[in-house]
Amino acid sequence: MHTSRLLFALAALVAAGCASAPRPSSQALQASSEPVRLTLVATNDFHGWLMPQKTSLPGGLEVEQGGAAVFAGYLARLRADNPGGVLLLDAGDLFQGTLASNLTEGAAVIDVYNQLGYAAAALGNHEFDYGPVGPRAVPGPGEDAVGALTARIRQARFPLLTVNVRDAASGQPPAWLGNDGTLLVTLKGVKVGVVGLTTPSTPRISNPTHVASLRFEPMLPTTLEAAKRLRAQGAEVVVGLAHAGGKCSDLSNPRDTSSCDREDAEIVELVEALPAGTLDAVFAGHTHQPMGHFFKDVPVLSTSGLGRSFGVVELFVDPVSRKVVPASTRIQAAIPVCGKVEATTGHCDPRKLKDVGASAQLVPATFLGGTVEPDKAVEALVTPALARVEEVQRQSLGVAVTAPLGRNYEAESALGDVLTDALREMEKADIALLNSGGLRANVKAGTLTYGDLYEVLPFDNTVSIVTVNGDELRRLLTAAYGSGSGVFQQSGLKVKLSRCPGPERLRDVTLADGKPLESGRLYRVVMPDFLARGAGGLAPVLSQLPAERIDLGSDREVILRDGLANWWKGRGTAISVPATGRISFVDEGAVCPAKDAAGARSERP
Repeated sequence: MHTSRLLFALAALVAAGCASAPRPSSQALQASSEPVRLTLVATNDFHGWLMPQKTSLPGGLEVEQGGAAVFAGYLARLRADNPGGVLLLDAGDLFQGTLASNLTEGAAVIDVYNQLGYAAAALGNHEFDYGPVGPRAVPGPGEDAVGALTARIRQARFPLLTVNVRDAASGQPPAWLGNDGTLLVTLKGVKVGVVGLTTPSTPRISNPTHVASLRFEPMLPTTLEAAKRLRAQGAEVVVGLAHAGGKCSDLSNPRDTSSCDREDAEIVELVEALPAGTLDAVFAGHTHQPMGHFFKDVPVLSTSGLGRSFGVVELFVDPVSRKVVPASTRIQAAIPVCGKVEATTGHCDPRKLKDVGASAQLVPATFLGGTVEPDKAVEALVTPALARVEEVQRQSLGVAVTAPLGRNYEAESALGDVLTDALREMEKADIALLNSGGLRANVKAGTLTYGDLYEVLPFDNTVSIVTVNGDELRRLLTAAYGSGSGVFQQSGLKVKLSRCPGPERLRDVTLADGKPLESGRLYRVVMPDFLARGAGGLAPVLSQLPAERIDLGSDREVILRDGLANWWKGRGTAISVPATGRISFVDEGAVCPAKDAAGARSERP
């Protein structure tokens, strides 16, 4: 069509419009040409923390951080600030770690997420933890290995997404997932696509029986294919939602990535490998480390998790080109979730309130110009779950802990000594092994409750017995200490290690009395089934053992945590810190290179 004819036709259309409708104001015309503001809000690694975390400060003040009802108050402020323009996402690991979550196999968490209005969540490695529906930690004959997860997916009013987890037999997305790993929604007239991703390390850090039917593919090619598919479906904005993370120690300047750890940067590696324009924003998780930085002009955010903070990315979409305007993108990383804050500092993070005096006062938190009001509907969902938790937590085990028991991921610990000694005695085994990453809390002095033990051992592992000869035991320990999975806690041995991680970290090992291991003798080693199934770097050795020498404890009536609880109850004697020295280093003071990324992620983050 000639230009003059086109102009004439347009003029006629305008005239017709003016005849039938009021003339739009200049303000309306100006508004229609402004970029469309989208507010993307995300959490990660919630791990069932429906309730706030409480801390008593030295001056006597008790502060609370997190809590689903308070977070709902922040969401209300965000939605009021940008009506119809807020998208709420989660980067995975919704479950596992609190009684509130585990007593219902995650159902209490999904109820709250439904109420909060999540649009989607990435599938995290801990989503697989519950295995079959019911109390069994591993599936029995005819039971579905992902039965509990499938039930939560059906309960959720939002999809759990992952494009790089496939059914091993068919190569297709698992049928129980119910989607292709992506989501396409419309916000304020803008089509927004979401790509879900799961760390490929999941098979190494999850119960192998729960993921045996799945294949975890590399993230780069699956992200490229999914983003291309979404763009073809009309997506004008594509967001990555990845249960894979990184770490940046300085959040003060989002354009300065010099503080970001490049050795533990699964999500950074992905973003920097993607062609420009593949993703417009990324929300990450898994490492429990805050991030709020631009990589290749793509904002990447994550938090330390546990419901204590959230991140916000504001994208501005040009109404003509229908593309994100990168120069206008704004990010707010790790916004703390506070119902009340200390009056002078404005914080509720106990790490920032160490020096406040006894006269300190708490005042209601404000956000976006208004007071943060906890949501009563969310409170109504959380209250019965917490009542059940309190009932279980208060159950006394009838024994006292004489001194605090602490953890240490990189060395022998008092808690590790107590637990491995108890396991070894309980099972009348020769040796006990525990991965340090599986110990999730310290124990305070005083009466030991089931709640205390649960916080330490939240995973529903069974008690496993692996029988090995002396040579096999040495190979097993070499694999364990050389895996980069921290320092394994043990009982029954004296172990000498190199200070720095590496394949040959184990320098020497004897029995606890100093006698050497005997090649012809069989030793019974007790450990969680997580390890007996090959996690923690043990698979190469365990795969060479006859099947009859690995008892996974699947037929036991109680899991490891409850077995210890019953054993301490029956024993009835106080728990004291044993003498240290069972693990030592031959080169104290050695300076070690940066930790390898795979090792840093190998113990159930």
